[in-house]
Amino acid sequence: MKKAVQQIMLGTVTGSEASARATLQRVMAAGYDGLELNRFMIHPSSLMIRLMTRAAGMPTGKGGGLDWKALLKESGLSVISLHADLGSLEREMDAVVREAKDFETDTVVITGMYRFDYGDEKAVRELAVRLNQAGEETRKAGLSLLYHNHNVELLQVRPGLRAYDILLGDTDPALVGFEFDSYWFTDGGADAKAWMRRLGARMKLWHITDRGCRQSGPAMTPILRQDSVELGTGNMDLDGLMEIAVQNGIQAVVLESHKNWIHKDPVESLERSAQWLKERC
Repeated sequence: MKKAVQQIMLGTVTGSEASARATLQRVMAAGYDGLELNRFMIHPSSLMIRLMTRAAGMPTGKGGGLDWKALLKESGLSVISLHADLGSLEREMDAVVREAKDFETDTVVITGMYRFDYGDEKAVRELAVRLNQAGEETRKAGLSLLYHNHNVELLQVRPGLRAYDILLGDTDPALVGFEFDSYWFTDGGADAKAWMRRLGARMKLWHITDRGCRQSGPAMTPILRQDSVELGTGNMDLDGLMEIAVQNGIQAVVLESHKNWIHKDPVESLERSAQWLKERC
């Protein structure tokens, strides 16, 4: 099982060639095998995109103009997968396929939908059709297509039926796999282990993050805010999740935590999480 870091964690520490090179060296030294790239971070992005991702707690930084292929080759890190949005994949299939192959990855991951009503059953079923169509095209090109969840897929489209139920049931296992994010389903109040068991071999990649509380100084109230924390320092049953991930035969585990990093330092955060990963894979 390979270990990787999601590029979104590195947005604030890869704004220049020098900072990117130093950061990637530390990622490699921590024991990770590669990165999971985002298309909107390996190309120059608009100010609006950067502001939107920053507002969502996922700053992309200004590294879009860097030569990521050269930087990764120099670092020795591989590319586990390439994140892309479905609209871009549909409009620019050839470009996305070419880019994935240039980075020597055979996996494209859909990052979820923007301004999309996951509570609308008709819309979700149409999404499943689009995923099957895109999966067919990527398969013809020799690539695998995965879908990455957040918490919104837990919305019920009608009593007893969730959006994720439809995405699992209406997509063809030969065309569409899944990158499961256990943090977001836990955040949504779901049993992440049960969903991982249900995914089985369709779960190809695992986005791992711990969830817990961080306190510095006395708390104003006895209730602390939950957020992502370094692996092994939160309250998720990561060992139980890891056991199922291994049983599912996942290809890689991908670390992605958000802005709640120890000492506000994403690299120190991923280094601390690497210690937990080293003991288990």
